Amino acid sequence: MAVPSSEQWNRELERHIREALKEIRYGSVTLVVQDGLVIQIDKSEKVRLVRQGHIHGSGI
Repeated sequence: MAVPSSEQWNRELERHIREALKEIRYGSVTLVVQDGLVIQIDKSEKVRLVRQGHIHGSGI
């Protein structure tokens, strides 16, 4: 298997970051760096709920 060039690697990394950013409305995209290289991309999405009133009862 051929090792990708630095330029190919950077394009692939940029593509993954852009895709992660396009897929979320609220949240965060985190890059994990080890020895100066990005080794992981984490995506955490928040879901905003519209509050329609108070919940009555003993549960929540």
